[in-house]
Amino acid sequence: MAASSTRGAKGGSEGEWNQAGIRDGQGAASPTEMNGDGGLHQRRPRAGLAAASEGARLPAASPPRAAPSTSSLDGDYQYDTDPGQAANSQPAPPDPPAVRYKKMWVRTKSTLGMVGSFIFVIYMGHVPLMFMIFAIQATMCRELFKLAREGQQQRQSHHQQRPRRRRPVVGTRFQQWYFFFAAAFWLYLRFVQKNLLVEITSNARLARVFGWLLRRHSFASYSLYTAGIINFVLSLERGYYLYQFGQFAWTHMILLVVFIPTSFFVSNIFDGLIWFLLPCALVIINDISAYLTGFFFGRTPLIKLSPKKTWEGFIGGLLLTLVASWYLARYMSRFPWMVCERNDLSMGWLRCDPDTIFKDHVYTTAAAARLLSSPLVERLTALGRLLPPALAAWLWNLRIVAAPMQLHALMLSLFASVIAPFGGFFASGFKRGFKIKDFGDSIPGHGGMTDRMDCQVVMAVFAYLYFNNVVARQTVTVGYMLQKALQLDGVHMLELFTKLGNMLVGEEVLPERFSDDFARLLRTYQVPLKDAFPSPI
Repeated sequence: MAASSTRGAKGGSEGEWNQAGIRDGQGAASPTEMNGDGGLHQRRPRAGLAAASEGARLPAASPPRAAPSTSSLDGDYQYDTDPGQAANSQPAPPDPPAVRYKKMWVRTKSTLGMVGSFIFVIYMGHVPLMFMIFAIQATMCRELFKLAREGQQQRQSHHQQRPRRRRPVVGTRFQQWYFFFAAAFWLYLRFVQKNLLVEITSNARLARVFGWLLRRHSFASYSLYTAGIINFVLSLERGYYLYQFGQFAWTHMILLVVFIPTSFFVSNIFDGLIWFLLPCALVIINDISAYLTGFFFGRTPLIKLSPKKTWEGFIGGLLLTLVASWYLARYMSRFPWMVCERNDLSMGWLRCDPDTIFKDHVYTTAAAARLLSSPLVERLTALGRLLPPALAAWLWNLRIVAAPMQLHALMLSLFASVIAPFGGFFASGFKRGFKIKDFGDSIPGHGGMTDRMDCQVVMAVFAYLYFNNVVARQTVTVGYMLQKALQLDGVHMLELFTKLGNMLVGEEVLPERFSDDFARLLRTYQVPLKDAFPSPI
């Protein structure tokens, strides 16, 4: 009966349960049972189940509790103490001030290093910046691929009391990176196709080599993906199906949630560096502003997923980001390097006539009122009657000189401050599900690359959609026309070339003998003119 007195104590002998299989040696069901693959796993007796001893009912005793599980991926912990006591336990005390200031100093130094490297790559040009984005994406996917492999292995070992020695599945990492590069081939060529066409058409040999690939880019991408599916099916091994399909699902989820959204930054780069740098800078400014404001004034918790986030930091970050966006957009708009569109893949300096959104306009209260609906104007007018006459007159005649880009920057800053942080909250919940502090240790003081880019993933898609749906106007460039001409066959390309030549002759850009010389060239290569240029019906 000694075992009965210590049965409910913390740290009770679990070996007695596994070996004896009964409680107090009388009439209790075995706490072990066979699992599907012939192994044993522990079955917890119900709390309060009484054991019978020589026909007498003994008081119900609690079964021994298992040690806390650190490998479960569903967020459910097992406690040595009573669950009610665990729920009422106090959170860990905050770090001492000395530790907090040391962490802030390490984080500051790494931040300055990242900013310096970032500025250098920006100075180098659009193409190096594109490769920097690719390197960041590869680092993020490497961290998440590793986390997916380790997480699934831990989950399998958690469900087995005596896990068998398992060898690694051959080809898992290769398949992850194969799908990564297949996605990069599809997205990057799709975003830089117009720029690439300008480059390859400057040389006949390049046009011959890459013209077919660009014309059939979607089909080539689909073929690469199909080859990956076939390779995955052929690599399936008996006994490893669940693990392999789990890694297949993880790979596609990582590419969908992380790689594809951040790839939209590539398009923003060639539309003008400001449409890439400004959204990224606003997310960074909001992160730093919210951190510093919360560090000095934070008192009220914001969200349970991130206990260190406070309402004071959230509001302070919003206000500081709005102010910074107004002046940062005005400063960036002064440089052609920031506002000019890059139509090729060269790395030289840009010269262009800036768009009107980067030039100053005069905004007045009266002009803004004409854009509002009549009921709203009436309510504002009634509110103005309550103000002192001098103040009402000043507000009505208020004039603001600003570039439209500054107004767009306010919209970007609102999104960066209110919506983009939810990318960080999503990442916080993800890390809590895996019971990890950071995704990696690539950046001292910040954790992994994914820890710094979680909000940028959300911001990249919004900046792309905002530019293409609100700001951009349809413009005709050489790359755009080449992209359309690539859809023609050879005969119609010759017809287009001849008509363009006639137009240039009419504009006196080409000599009048151009048409005769070109016709003679076609006869030399035995291209019938009547087939090349069919007469209209």
